[in-house]
Amino acid sequence: MQDNLTPQEIVQELDQFVIGQKSAKRAVAVALRNRYRRLQLSGDMQEDITPKNLLMIGPTGVGKTEIARRLAKIVNAPFVKVEATKFTEVGYVGRDVESMVRDLVENAVHIEEENSFKDVRAEASKNADRRIVELLVPVPTDTQNKNNAADIQNMMNMLNQLQQGRTPDNLNQSSQKVPDDIKEKRMNVASKLAKGLLENDMVTIEMDDPKQNNSGNMMNQMGIDLGESLNGLMPKKKITRTVAVREAREILIREESDKLVNHGDLYHAAIQRAENTGIIFIDEIDKITGSGQNSSSDVSRQGVQRDILPIVEGSQVSTKYGLVDTSHILFIGSGAFHESKPSDLIAELQGRFPIRVELNDLTKEDFVKILTEPKNALVKQYIALIGTDNVKITFTIEAIERIAAIAEQVNHETENIGARRLHTILEHLLEDILFEGPSMEMGEVTITEKYVDDKIGSIAQNKDLSEFIL
Repeated sequence: MQDNLTPQEIVQELDQFVIGQKSAKRAVAVALRNRYRRLQLSGDMQEDITPKNLLMIGPTGVGKTEIARRLAKIVNAPFVKVEATKFTEVGYVGRDVESMVRDLVENAVHIEEENSFKDVRAEASKNADRRIVELLVPVPTDTQNKNNAADIQNMMNMLNQLQQGRTPDNLNQSSQKVPDDIKEKRMNVASKLAKGLLENDMVTIEMDDPKQNNSGNMMNQMGIDLGESLNGLMPKKKITRTVAVREAREILIREESDKLVNHGDLYHAAIQRAENTGIIFIDEIDKITGSGQNSSSDVSRQGVQRDILPIVEGSQVSTKYGLVDTSHILFIGSGAFHESKPSDLIAELQGRFPIRVELNDLTKEDFVKILTEPKNALVKQYIALIGTDNVKITFTIEAIERIAAIAEQVNHETENIGARRLHTILEHLLEDILFEGPSMEMGEVTITEKYVDDKIGSIAQNKDLSEFIL
């Protein structure tokens, strides 16, 4: 997606995925456009313009997270969602608030990798196919042993020449010799591979162990990458996998792409992207407000606010890719604020979220649109899922309206969980079909208003039942 979309275009994009909440969409669209506007100004002016951070207020399930997440996808911006409560009390131990910035940079690095890998994919694909051919037609063991012995001998000769002050004469020469019959077989296999005839053949490949990328998380949270430091001392752990050629090609293309890109430029671009276009979504920010009672938990919560404050204000955070300035990262706070209000936040933090947007409760009309309008709306999802069992299911408009009415009623009478209520209602409504469909081969099923009332109508009328079931 382009990054110079107008606010109207941004709202149009959001309308495809989020129903209603016009004021919230307008606010985030303006905030996003302001970032683009800032980058068009002189360097001195850019430094003085701070992002207009937002505070979204509304119950769960009304679209707060979805708006922020979709906003990031529209412009391909790095995005991180964190729970403010993660940093309180027990969760606060061993996880500092700066980790949200490091996670954002990791996301930015991933975006830059994908962009850079696209530029070198053609060359990487050729290298990957060459490796696949070598794996499908390996050199015989006895030849490999001879090659290994020749490699050792060449290494000893190089060391002797270096000790005598001479440049090794075979520095760039390879001792690996491939028999002529193997060469011919590889040419035939390469031809078949190019024609797409070997895509389903199985091949055993050696790849980096994904588990080693997760090691040292604690150090990574502090901006220290021990893996990078120890690369020269310890070889990377490898694992073997037997996969289809088409899957092996993608794995090897990624490895070859990683060899071809300039990581220094990549990491620099990632930091720039995180600083200028990154979005950090802090959910449940209302849970770290003080309740007015002098309890230890309240002290912990206020402490978290004061730890978050310098990051939101703008500070230097150390990451394994370099220092990151948080001054121009867009922060979006979110919370229901049922038991507290934005003014319960410390004054300094309040001032860093100048734009306040209240999201509305979802109505019956909103639920009808959520069920039917989005590209992969809930009703469409269930029709597709049940269709895999050769059961065709259809919903009448009256049935959809009744489902929407029940969702609105239950949200009003019990805990308001917004659109998430629809998931619970539909699962209970379609439970029999989902369970019996594969074995009964029912063919076609029409969900009518009467069907909805028979299944969940009585439950919705009973507050005690709906509280536990719906």
